[in-house]
Amino acid sequence: MPQHLPDLLQSRVEGDLLFDRFSRGRYATDASLYQMMPLGILCPKSEDDVAAAIDIAREQQVPILARGGGTSQCGQTVNEALVLDNTQYFNDILELDVENQRCVVRPGIVLDELNRALKPHGLWFPVDVSTASRATIGGMTGNNSCGGKSLRYGMMRDNVLSIDGFMADGSHHHFGLNGPAPSPAFAALKDDMLRLGHREAEEIGARFPKVMRRVGGYNIDALTPNQSPNNLAQLLVGSEGTLVYSTAIELKLWPIISQKVLGVCHFATFHQAMDAAQHLVSLRPQGVELVDATMIALARDIPMFRATIEEVVTGTPEALLLVEFAEEDATRHPAKLKALEEMMGDLGFSWTGKGRNWGGVTKVTDAAMQGRIADLRSSGLNIMMSMKDDGKPVSFVEDCAVELPDLAAYTAGLTEIFDKHGTKGTWYAHASVGCLHVRPVLNLKLDKDVKTMRAIAEECFDLVAKYKGSHSGEHGDGLVRSEFHEKMFGARMVANFAEVKKRFDPDGLFNPGKIVNAPKMDDRRLFRYGPDYAAPEIKTELDWSDWTGSGGGFQGAIEMCNNNGACRKLKGGVMCPSYRVTRKEQDLTRGRANTLRLAITGQLGPDALTSDEMAETMKLCVSCKGCKRECPTGVDMARMKIEVMSARARKHGVSLHDRLVGYLPRYAPWASRLSFLANLRNSVPGLATLTERLTGFTRTRDLPTWSNRPFRNDEVARHDQPKAVIFADCFNRYFEPENLRAAVVVLDAAQVTVAVAAQPEGERSLCCGRTFLSVGLIDEAKAEARRLVDALLPFAQQGLPIIGLEPSCLLTLRDEIPALLPGADTALLAKQARMLEEYIADQEGNPDFVLPLSSPAPKVLLHGHCHQKAMGVMSSIEKTLARLPDTEVEIVETSCCGMAGSFGYGVDTHEVSRRMAEADLAPAVRGADGNTLIVADGTSCRHQVADITGRKPIHVARLLEMALKKGEVSAR
Repeated sequence: MPQHLPDLLQSRVEGDLLFDRFSRGRYATDASLYQMMPLGILCPKSEDDVAAAIDIAREQQVPILARGGGTSQCGQTVNEALVLDNTQYFNDILELDVENQRCVVRPGIVLDELNRALKPHGLWFPVDVSTASRATIGGMTGNNSCGGKSLRYGMMRDNVLSIDGFMADGSHHHFGLNGPAPSPAFAALKDDMLRLGHREAEEIGARFPKVMRRVGGYNIDALTPNQSPNNLAQLLVGSEGTLVYSTAIELKLWPIISQKVLGVCHFATFHQAMDAAQHLVSLRPQGVELVDATMIALARDIPMFRATIEEVVTGTPEALLLVEFAEEDATRHPAKLKALEEMMGDLGFSWTGKGRNWGGVTKVTDAAMQGRIADLRSSGLNIMMSMKDDGKPVSFVEDCAVELPDLAAYTAGLTEIFDKHGTKGTWYAHASVGCLHVRPVLNLKLDKDVKTMRAIAEECFDLVAKYKGSHSGEHGDGLVRSEFHEKMFGARMVANFAEVKKRFDPDGLFNPGKIVNAPKMDDRRLFRYGPDYAAPEIKTELDWSDWTGSGGGFQGAIEMCNNNGACRKLKGGVMCPSYRVTRKEQDLTRGRANTLRLAITGQLGPDALTSDEMAETMKLCVSCKGCKRECPTGVDMARMKIEVMSARARKHGVSLHDRLVGYLPRYAPWASRLSFLANLRNSVPGLATLTERLTGFTRTRDLPTWSNRPFRNDEVARHDQPKAVIFADCFNRYFEPENLRAAVVVLDAAQVTVAVAAQPEGERSLCCGRTFLSVGLIDEAKAEARRLVDALLPFAQQGLPIIGLEPSCLLTLRDEIPALLPGADTALLAKQARMLEEYIADQEGNPDFVLPLSSPAPKVLLHGHCHQKAMGVMSSIEKTLARLPDTEVEIVETSCCGMAGSFGYGVDTHEVSRRMAEADLAPAVRGADGNTLIVADGTSCRHQVADITGRKPIHVARLLEMALKKGEVSAR
């Protein structure tokens, strides 16, 4: 890299420049098996930035790589190049023509974001790839993406009308059938391409696979005479950024068909499912998707998918085919499902059948369940990658495509190849078009498995050629398949591809090594796990024994990130709240996991784990635990951050700010007794400003107010045989004791006698240790955890539920404490720990549990704490609040509120905290009328809402107390 490249760019571009080692490392991988360190990163803000970058790169002989979501399976989006990340700024809609059903967009716009903007107009872009929440239109165009509904809507090639973009010489052109008059240079280029198409038409007809799913090589078939009028945009689609840098892409849009139905077809054997696909497509569904037994089993182990599997899957099928119908006339849907059942019967399947004749159809007409099944299907790749061993399903023969009549024989042959090499494959995806995503399970850290990968690839592609299929049916060529073009297309066709590349990009500036002039696919120097990849043993504090590798499994837990980028979604669920605000790769679960992996394996220099750069990487992680539940491979960044904070604290100590946060449980009794003094910071003008630099707490916010009447254990009468025990956390005890008192009233009204978990006489109150964990003081956290375990264990051993009010504290018993102090005792406590609403929801059907509730308000707006969402508690809250008569309960669809403990009070984090709240939560609260009660269990959540909106949320315990009191009055 020219050392003055950053300076040259800095003088001419407005976008963000990232040339440090940590940032480059975060862009060195995509969702493939490869890793190539880029020279630097530019996040362009305009076409001028792109033009300047191309000019400078050409002058300095530096390659250019256009990048979107970085979700490519084949290594298209890694290179030793200047990476231009279009996702942060270059991502808007330039034009929307509703009448003519077309739009023009920048390449960095994400598919889901585009469809959200189109939905109010009754339109959508239907190339619905499984990575729609993070895949960009530019990346989809570069890959010629397909999606699950290509049977009806076609591929990107069929839906891209035109492309504007820069060529490597810096000239800018419009590639399409209509547009401005072409320049002489562009006219000459087009003439050259049409001459090539005319010259090679016969060879193209003979060598190009006839299957629909062919995305290998360049689309030079678009240049042949029988494709007239010839649209050069079709040549650029699927070119993987090697020909033109797209700046505007014109898309064909389609009307939304809002209603659909789904038939889940069960099969006793995988082969039967493959054989049935050719018959089921005759019913003209819009998609037929495969889910195999391995994916079913893995999904059952993932909390967010378990309930869906249990509801939809009958018995133990070896394969499912999800057959989706979406007719413009929805009254035809019942007939479609009936026809599907009849066809399954004609094929010999019935629920009462035996052996190979067992099978049938589960009808799914509920839109919500269809959505959950769609989420499961679209997460198929990540679910397959959730195996915790070193062996993982590897993408290299993943999306070969054959004609449907050959599908069963092809998959049988592929299975034989896997068996021969001592491995097995995982299968899912698009049965309707003969394209199945299959991944052999291999450990690419082992040279022998790399050799096995090579052998499987050679034999698989021979098999594909036998059936005249396509070796690249959806995910493109990149590093993994470009080498095999000669095997699949022949030497003459490869020479044609090289001629196209040379004419567009004679110096190989754009994404070199892809499609033409490719390296060997098994060159380990390009692998994520290269020949010298290793992690030295490191000290860790938590239990990582479910995984493998250094740090007692810490390495393996980090390596679970497969870079597919589910954390890049911008709506729905919780993760990743900081990324949703900053749109920076650094502030993303994937970005942090890559940084950790590179750090612990020595690729970011000595002491990288405890460096300032690592601290900056972790700074905006709010430990929401959204990734724990929503990352399909289970990357738990909140737990990993504890290890990073601990290592840094051991090396550098902790700041006064962190001490004030961490040691809060220790000084809380004194601060409460001296609450008048402790609260002066909020009331004395100028005191917050005076102490800001010393304490690290922003002067722009009041801190929580210490109560002068904290909750005391002796407020609850002692019972010899309590039915439950209350864990009074520090936050509710010392800041909002009215919540604990309300919980006691509610439980008493239901005739549930309670005990309060108490510390030994003379000691301070119990604490879960969370504040210490948040600043990396693990020894202190363990001490608090042991005190709590000792106090609660006798109750748990009696089978009593442990009830808490603060999600971040009570749920520590289920998550962090078992990782801090692994063993049978903490496992038992985790089993018994319940939020108040969970305990009440558990009493459904218990005739002895009665709460005389009436409506506390006409409407409740409920915000769920991140940890409640991560630990699957929200359904219990909904069930509990359903007990309130004549009360509408609306749950705010939001990510983290942004306060996240002390995060929202930090000098350098409070602004990001506010922006998190303003994404969804604050507007929803402001939009609620005055008669609506705002409810949130989290202490941080309540303070955030009050601070930003002026509305005062209450805990669910107080809501129930209000409803209880009204119920008592009405009963009188």
